[in-house]
Order: sequence, then C-alpha cells, then structure tokens
Amino acid sequence: MQDTIRRILTARVYDVAEETALDPMARLSARLDRPVLLKREDLQPVFSFKIRGAYNKIASLTEAELARGVICASAGNHAQGVAMAAATRNARAVIVMPVTTPAIKVAAVRSLGGEVVLFGEGFDDAYAHAREIEARTGATFVHPFDDPDVIAGQGTIGLEILRQHPDPIDAVFVPIGGGGLAAGVAAIVRFLRPETKIIGVEPIDAPTMHASINAGHVVTLDQVGLFADGVAVRRAGDHTFRLCKDLLDDIVLVDTDAICAAVKDIFDDVRAVAEPAGALALAGLKAWSARNPGAGSLVAINSGANVNFDRLRHVAERAEIGEGAEALLAVAVTEDRDAYRRFLRALDGRSVTEFNYRWSGAGAAHFFVGVALRDGPAEKEDLIAALRADGYSVEDMTDNETAKLHVRYMVGGRAAGLDDERILRFQFPERPGAFLRFLNALQPAWALTLFHYRNHGDDVGRVLAGVSVAPGDRDALRAALDGLGYPYIDETDNPASRLFLDGAPA
Repeated sequence: MQDTIRRILTARVYDVAEETALDPMARLSARLDRPVLLKREDLQPVFSFKIRGAYNKIASLTEAELARGVICASAGNHAQGVAMAAATRNARAVIVMPVTTPAIKVAAVRSLGGEVVLFGEGFDDAYAHAREIEARTGATFVHPFDDPDVIAGQGTIGLEILRQHPDPIDAVFVPIGGGGLAAGVAAIVRFLRPETKIIGVEPIDAPTMHASINAGHVVTLDQVGLFADGVAVRRAGDHTFRLCKDLLDDIVLVDTDAICAAVKDIFDDVRAVAEPAGALALAGLKAWSARNPGAGSLVAINSGANVNFDRLRHVAERAEIGEGAEALLAVAVTEDRDAYRRFLRALDGRSVTEFNYRWSGAGAAHFFVGVALRDGPAEKEDLIAALRADGYSVEDMTDNETAKLHVRYMVGGRAAGLDDERILRFQFPERPGAFLRFLNALQPAWALTLFHYRNHGDDVGRVLAGVSVAPGDRDALRAALDGLGYPYIDETDNPASRLFLDGAPA
C-alpha cells in the first residue's frame, strides 16, 4: 500500500496525459436526486485512460532499456497508449495483436508509431507470442494492468478527482477488467479520503475480480462476454487482486442493457459517446444508487471512447430496455382479424415500440411486441398481469438474450417436420473463414436448418443456428462443437425459440 501511494504521488504522466474534466451530469443527477459527476478519461489523446499507466511505466525505464524497445500484447486501448508513450520517449514499440483485431484498431496503433505484429486467434496467443519476442530481444514488456508503475499511472485519476471535488464524495465507481485502474484509484482514495467508498463495476458476463475475491485467490474464467471488450479479461492480475480485495468496498455486476443505457446517459448529459467499457462505471453507479439512496455525491469514471461506429446501432436498440423504459413480450392471441385491435386496446394507451408477427397456421398467433413503459420497470409487471387477466398468454422476453439478439428479426421463421432440430446460439470470430470452419465441423448427416447473423460492431459475430441431428448423435454434435472452440449455448428450449421458430409450438 505505501509503495503504491509513493508511486502514485511521484508518477510521471503529464508529459502526454491530460488532467481531464470532472463534469456534472445534470439530467442524471435530477433523476437520481443526488449529484452525479463523470470523470472524462475519454478526453485523453488516445481517448482512454490507458495512456497514463503506459507512459508512467515507459518513463521509468533507463536509457539502455529504452534502446532495447518495449513490447505489449493488446487489441485495444493499451496498444494505443503504449505506442504513443513509446514514441514520446523515442523508443521502439512492438504491439502484438490477434489476427482477428479489427482493421481500424490496427491502423490506429500504426498511426501512433507502433510496429504491429498480428499473431494468434485471440489475446492469449498474442500474449504468449509477445513474451517470446521479449525473451528473444530483451525488449521491456509493458503489462496492461499487472505492473506497479502501470497501476500508479492509473491512480493519478483518483488524485485528480479528489483535487477537483474537495467536498465529500459518497462513492467513486471504477470499471474493472484486469484491475489496474481500480487498484490505483482505490489506493489513493482510501489513503486520502478513507470515508469515501470505492466501488468496482464489472459486466455480469465478465466478473473476473468479483470471482477472484469470492474465491480468495486469483481465478481464470473459462470465457468472458465481449460486449464491453475493454474489460473482457479472463484473469485479474496478482498485484491488482491483492490491492482490490483489501481496498474495494464492493463490486457491482451489470448487464449489457444497463451498459447501453449508461452510454445513452453520458450522451444525453455531456454529448460524448462512450465505449461500452467506458460507460460501465456509470451503469454500476445507477444500480448501486437504486439500492443505496442518499444525497451525497457520486463519481463515475468514463474510461474511454474507442468504440466501433457499428456498435452504436446495438447500443441504441438496447438502451431503452436498460433504462426500464421498454418491455419486450411474446403474446399469444387467437388467429383472427380483430385480434390486433383487441390487443392494442389492452395496452391502455401505451406506445408500441416494435411489433413483429407472421401467420403460422398453428391456430394461435404469437406477437413479438415492444411496449414503452411510462413509470419504469415496476410497470412491466403490472402490464403483464393486466394482459394475463384479459386472457392473453404472455412470456416476458425483456431479459431473453436470444430474443433480443436474433428472434425479434426472425418472427415467422417456422419450418414443419424438424423434430430433431437443435437451436444453438454462437459467438463466431469476426474473420474470413469462420462460417466455413463451422460447416466443416458438422457431419454430412447433420443438416443446417437455420442461420441468422447480424453485425453488431463487436469483435465476434453473434449467430443463431439450427442443426438437425438425430437424438443418438447429440453427444457427437456436442463433441464437434466443443472441438470447434466457438462459445455456444443450446437455446432449443428457450421460450423465444419455442414460440417463434419451432415448427410445432406449444
């Protein structure tokens, strides 16, 4: 702890980093009835806080070490931070990136003077290759989070927050990936303002630090969700774990919809477009504030703004759900012309945000409908109860990922006579040949019966596929898919699949 504080207080970051603004969020403050402030690390020269830790580490190197250059493995913000920091110190920077890295990120690193080496399918392969180059060349490896100088560089954000807001702060919310930012900010805030809570925030599908603290030791997750790619880390750092387990007051887990709603909140208040990881802390702030009402000030760190433009379509689609301003429902009605009118009257004047339907000839019609909510999430339960009281069969699809990613675009995609069909939801790598590899993994007797892909601007493709496979071959199918290595979930029994895609719905 004392060593970390000393390093933060003597950190060299301002040769390249900016002291970023701490902006009030007037609209969100009014909604939560307490002051909310946003630390704007999206305003850094590389649009991310990562420049602080990278520069502080590289600035600590000797002339002999700088002459041998630096190396890192990264497909995101750390790569840009290392490239810019090395150029400032006249050092060669080699950045190892997976071959799946989007071209826009590769170009950004090269524009900052980094020498890009594309290697491997994912980060683990790139990391191992970077370590091999380090051993061969003597270059200094710049870790994205698990290094005392990197942690100290990130900790300067905490110093700025306390200097910019000398009045009491109830809590500071920090996004967590590997934990470098959380460890640095927690150390300095705990030292200078012990009464202020430090709350880490992680995606619910990437709870790396949360799982480690619960286990009492650093754990490696089998896989993590990639929507908030800036914090999609399978294993926390050893240094960061030791600091976070002692210094964090809590870790809040939030889902994709909550992150999307926070992206919208940031845009509404300060007209900035945050990347999903950048809005993560604010999503946690909102969730924590709902459970801990009060009047004290809350601060969230917007960690970055490096977002693919295509991703914004997905964010916009999910933000209203994340705000509790929209419900997605599957509603069964009788198959007759007046069913639409009766159903719309049952909504009692609520706006319809989405309406999908196709005749199935099965005797009952199933609507996939979005409904605007006037009074937040509690209203959804009242609406569902009212519809059921009117005789409608209603399934809540608001939290159904398969429904939101795929089925809403596929309503009416029924096919009769597919009793042995399995519906599978995949993450395909976004690269040429991914679909062909999938097809080659299937035996000739297994027919591909359904395929839906929609680009969300992610580093992975979200795919829903149907495969017709005899019951006796299901173990073989699982083995083939496990060997393929694409993360997947069997969604055959998902209500969204059963109601809208099954050839013989219940």
